[in-house]
Amino acid sequence: MRRLAPRPLRLALERAAADAAPAGLLPRVQAAWPAAAGGVIAEETEPVSESGGEVRVSCSSASWAHELELLADDLQSQLNTLLGATPQTPAMRSLRFSVRAGRPDR
Repeated sequence: MRRLAPRPLRLALERAAADAAPAGLLPRVQAAWPAAAGGVIAEETEPVSESGGEVRVSCSSASWAHELELLADDLQSQLNTLLGATPQTPAMRSLRFSVRAGRPDR
């Protein structure tokens, strides 16, 4: 019997992580959010729920929520691209931003 060469553990871990990932739009958006939003925005925000293609993003302050409402179309487009959506079958319908409960505006 012939042995195969050792394979990198990284490949097995990536496959296992992909297989273990929850199904649905929200987990996919949460995984793509840092790449779509960028590091600074991702530190201040978190996608927290999804209903009917609308993704709600919790923000650390009202200022962030307001600024991101202005950028919503660009962020949605970027996310849909990262999620492999097409104009005919968009992955998400809209983004909504709200202030995280229990955190005062800075």
